[in-house]
Amino acid sequence: MKRVACLLGSSVLLIALVILMPNSPARSATSQDGQVLRHVVLLKFKEDATDAKIQEVIQAFSELPKKITEIHGFEWGREDSVEKLNKGFTHCFLVTFKSEDDLKAYLPHPAHQDFVKVLGPALADVLVVDYWANH
Repeated sequence: MKRVACLLGSSVLLIALVILMPNSPARSATSQDGQVLRHVVLLKFKEDATDAKIQEVIQAFSELPKKITEIHGFEWGREDSVEKLNKGFTHCFLVTFKSEDDLKAYLPHPAHQDFVKVLGPALADVLVVDYWANH
């Protein structure tokens, strides 16, 4: 459990560092020129995570857009690459926000924190990348 908390805490810290870096495009509080902020979450589940537990995680993540108004878009999928370079990450979730402020409201939101509690016991590793989408 300590490892899960450390991994999740590290991800949040990394996001915060990117946001606070000078000259970072993610520093902007609102989207510019119709850009949206993408929050990519890749999950690697523990080897002993049951299919039922993985489905519970997917369901809990999928319900967040109904509970958090700052979420502008949401999609997810299971790894299916012919390259097989996923390094054990099997599920990808893409959460879209209109602004940095929306992402900042999402992270500590009680519904997101409840989701993290569901995820924790099944999580082996997580990778999070945020970027402003270029068109």
